[in-house]
Amino acid sequence: YGYMDENGEYTGFDLELAEAVCELEGWELVKKPINWDSKDMELNSGSIDCIWNGFTMNGREDAYTWSDPYMDNSQVFVVAADSGISTLADLAGKVVEVQTDSSAEAALKDNQELSSSFGTLQTVADYNTAFMDLEMGAVDAIAMDVIVAGYQIEQREDGDNYVILEETLAAEEYGIGFKKGNEALRDKVQTTLEEMAADGTMAEISNKWFGRDVTVIGK
Repeated sequence: YGYMDENGEYTGFDLELAEAVCELEGWELVKKPINWDSKDMELNSGSIDCIWNGFTMNGREDAYTWSDPYMDNSQVFVVAADSGISTLADLAGKVVEVQTDSSAEAALKDNQELSSSFGTLQTVADYNTAFMDLEMGAVDAIAMDVIVAGYQIEQREDGDNYVILEETLAAEEYGIGFKKGNEALRDKVQTTLEEMAADGTMAEISNKWFGRDVTVIGK
């Protein structure tokens, strides 16, 4: 949703969406990486105006003034197409990999009944490594965000070799978090997002990054 590219520029779906909002509002966008543990201090001090980068609303509903959710992002499992795995029950005794400190890892910790059925649950630093492990047969499944899973599969030449299980691990919503009480800025951004949804701009940006429209505003 936001990362530094090979040219040292911050880019990604969320940042391009933010750029479009700022352009329509006549604002200058400042992309500021922060220490995640300091996000509330940064927001409350005014050094940033919002948190907008795959920011999960669930469990934080009362901590910020939120935009409406603009994306649903379930946690799912990716398996090899020829694995014979089609349900969560089929993961019993299997080797499952998840990215360290990800939402999927947190969801698995909350679902001990499922995770305890695995033969092994192991962590990995990034999803590129996870897909290499899956390709080599070192693991049987990857637990991850459905949006990221779709993107990874779409970008891979061997993408037809992977499938996303229909049963989900957990569901979450992404929103834009503003300082508690800053309804004025939230309302401006929300109105612009709704306009972008209506005129197709949001769908266009989503299709560029994910190959489909994953947004939920106006739907």
